[in-house]
Amino acid sequence: MSENPSPVAAPAPDSTAGEYTHRQILTILSGLMLGMFLGALDQTIVSTSIRTIADDLNGLSVQAWVTTSYLITATITTPIYGKLGDNYGRKKLFMFAITVFILGSALCSFATSMYQLAAFRAFQGLGAGGLFTLVLAIIGDIVSPRERARYTGYFMAMFGTSSVLGPLIGGFFAGQAVILGIDGWRWVFLVNVPIGIVALLVVYRTLHVHHTPRNVRIDWWGAIALVVALVPLLTVAEQGRAWGWGSPRSLTAYAVGAIGVVAFVLAERAMGEAALIPLRIFRIRAAWVAIASSVIIGMAMFGCIMLLPQYMQIVHGASPTEAGLLVLPMVAGMMTGSISAGQVISRTGHIRLFPIVGSAVMVVGLSLLSLCGADTSMVWVSLSMLVFGLGLGNCLQPILLIVQNAVPPTDIGVATSSSTFFRQIGGTLGVAIFLAVLFSSVGGNIKTAIEADAQTPEWRQAVAEGHVFDPSVVAQFKDDSSFIEQLAPVFAHPFKVGFAESMDLVLMLAAGVGVLAFLILLLLPAVELRATSAGAAARAEAAAEPPV
Repeated sequence: MSENPSPVAAPAPDSTAGEYTHRQILTILSGLMLGMFLGALDQTIVSTSIRTIADDLNGLSVQAWVTTSYLITATITTPIYGKLGDNYGRKKLFMFAITVFILGSALCSFATSMYQLAAFRAFQGLGAGGLFTLVLAIIGDIVSPRERARYTGYFMAMFGTSSVLGPLIGGFFAGQAVILGIDGWRWVFLVNVPIGIVALLVVYRTLHVHHTPRNVRIDWWGAIALVVALVPLLTVAEQGRAWGWGSPRSLTAYAVGAIGVVAFVLAERAMGEAALIPLRIFRIRAAWVAIASSVIIGMAMFGCIMLLPQYMQIVHGASPTEAGLLVLPMVAGMMTGSISAGQVISRTGHIRLFPIVGSAVMVVGLSLLSLCGADTSMVWVSLSMLVFGLGLGNCLQPILLIVQNAVPPTDIGVATSSSTFFRQIGGTLGVAIFLAVLFSSVGGNIKTAIEADAQTPEWRQAVAEGHVFDPSVVAQFKDDSSFIEQLAPVFAHPFKVGFAESMDLVLMLAAGVGVLAFLILLLLPAVELRATSAGAAARAEAAAEPPV
């Protein structure tokens, strides 16, 4: 069904040109950014408070379930939202996604264990899958690829605001024992409810865009096959270290996942134009290169975003609020890189070099971060995060623009969801694998650090003064790291060293992955950005078709 523009909120664009004025675009953007703000705020709030939540629910070592379950459902639903939006319009679908996200947030506030929280986060992810995808697809509908770069600054400002507010709000809530009779950390999720309701009202009033109806079948078999493929593979990525990578359960997960992948490819081939992710997209060189790099960049990005706040809290003793603020150099780098890239792309139309250079800078930033230890100055850490952010900012928006520009205008939703989908696949794998590497190595690193520190004069003096160190607390670290704050500084130091060394290993692996992204992006062909929005091109194409 077509969505007609309101004469008050956003007057209809000229029917001939099919384009929106700058003022109309800004009106629409106000609703879109509030919806996207909801998802962006949730990420920063949870990432900076997850340690407090995990310690309270006695599950620091299984925290990956909370993130992985959310990313699994958000990832699976991303291409479904993209296809449904292409077929039936995006406004009602966007409001549905916000509603599901609100309900999931409310459920998360009632969790009594990490596994229960993971289940509620999975439900929340069903809504999150539509927030970013639909926003980016709507922008693709109303603004040409070249002009789209102009509006990058608005979204980066929104991300910057959420990155500042998220740690402050999350840290405040996580730092309070009880607020209005409710555990402080539960407000990390409850705060989404009023924000989401406001977002729903704003979207209803401002989001009025044209939609050219398409009568295409929904690829439900492809969606089912996608679930069969992703759930076991992503589960074993998180649980493999506990099960054993060659255990019967892991082997079963590999087999079921492989069957799902084959079934998905066969389903997409059979559905043709109606496929959830049309295989023909991968015959376009610019598209498959950008999508392949999205997977790898997603691994590095999500893994780094998850680890750095914990590094600040465990190693540098920062509170959740302080940890969020300490990672702002990375956010500043992302904003600077993305906005400057957007301005140059908008003026020149040249885009190829930005993700190539960006991936190289990202590798440098990750390599610098991998040199950070327990006693590293925060100046070095901040500069390293700034470099990483600059590289990331030059990758994310250009890669999305390349994918959207490479496909026919009628597939803008599929293209956007495919790019987001594969980046989230990478992010989900990155979080699961990197946390598995972290916690499989941290125990041994801590024991080694304790043996080394036990030979120092400072340790011997502490023992002589009557301080007692209990070696059994090493095993406790994986479930509750808060006891470090109660230890004498000399006894706490090896725990910080062990965690920092494990994090360095993870970041070095991420840098290696980033090199692969750089090599893939070198295959990117020259790209000429379209000067026409996808919506206008789709209407022109529909008008040119002979009547049936």
